[in-house]
Amino acid sequence: MTNSNYPATRLRRTRASGWSRAMHRETVLTPTDLIWPLFVTDGTGVEEPVASLPGVSRWSVDGIAKRAKEAVDLGIPCIALFPNTQADKRSDDGAEALNPDNLMCRAIKAVRDACGSDIGILTDVALDPYTSHGQDGLLDDTGYVLNDDTVAVLVDQAVNQADAGADIIAPSDMMDGRVKAIRMALEMNQHPNVQIMAYSAKYASAFYGPFRDAVGSGGLLKGDKKSYQMDPANGDEAMREIALDIAEGADSVMVKPGLAYLDIIWRAKQQFHVPVFAYQVSGEYALIEAGAAAGLGDRDALLMEKLLAFKRAGCSGVLTYHAPRAAQLLNG
Repeated sequence: MTNSNYPATRLRRTRASGWSRAMHRETVLTPTDLIWPLFVTDGTGVEEPVASLPGVSRWSVDGIAKRAKEAVDLGIPCIALFPNTQADKRSDDGAEALNPDNLMCRAIKAVRDACGSDIGILTDVALDPYTSHGQDGLLDDTGYVLNDDTVAVLVDQAVNQADAGADIIAPSDMMDGRVKAIRMALEMNQHPNVQIMAYSAKYASAFYGPFRDAVGSGGLLKGDKKSYQMDPANGDEAMREIALDIAEGADSVMVKPGLAYLDIIWRAKQQFHVPVFAYQVSGEYALIEAGAAAGLGDRDALLMEKLLAFKRAGCSGVLTYHAPRAAQLLNG
């Protein structure tokens, strides 16, 4: 810290004009910082608006391919896929996750056919889109999510997605040991270059409701997810989770949700010096849309300020449903 005093130092000097503000800007946001989450549903030519996520829809596989082309045109480097599995294909054991012709795998292949290697495909690894009970794993007789039995299924799910053409496997289940097991399986199945972006600090948050509506698990969920997702009160525990996932082979880590956990993002970046991503989750997105609709603020200004906050805190990138609009604004 310098000892300069006013008027020798006037911090407003560098803020006095637009060119100077641009030249002194510490945090830069570009379309390459964005990952666009997309919801896949069954059928052809289908667009189903998600009522709790204004402006967000579920798309059939052909529509997902078109959105991927749109992302390429906007300069967005990666999309994230989440399936809305039909009710008759959900089961207690989530077996549909292992079907090489499931919604996720068909969407991966359609995007690859449409875009080649021009875009990255990130895929969610967890069982909640496939289970009839809405939990992320297999249950015992008491309703407790079994860790090791679930990991065995997650490994097969990850390989299934990599076989279909996924570039980044993103385990969001929060089971202990799953990153190491998935990394080993990818290596043994000729997928050494498939990345793992671990949901390392995923909190048991109140901000997930609209997402669960979008993937069709919200009305199915029995109980809560507090036995595996993190307590929002804990920060040190998040550092332990992140350290374990890095040691097990994660190429990058994620903090979820984002805005309420900027301190976790900052600590992770400072402590581990690895790529840290944030998920601006469905509830955060919906609050911006609701606030703008109520006239409480300018939508574009709100969304861009929040995205800058993630970058300033240390994020390498952000998963956000606002990705296409943000990219449009950034592209001018």
